[in-house]
Amino acid sequence: MTGPSALILSVAMLAAIALVIGGVAQLRRSEKRGWLMLIAAAVLVGNVLIWAV
Repeated sequence: MTGPSALILSVAMLAAIALVIGGVAQLRRSEKRGWLMLIAAAVLVGNVLIWAV
């Protein structure tokens, strides 16, 4: 995979990593938004897996 599609998938994975880090940080502060960020990261990773096939 080359070109713009590889760039989009790379940016999506970086966003998922940022969501996981932010979600864990939110959960450590006992805020419910952390769960939403972790779910969003899981959905984003799932989308990347679908797009990559």
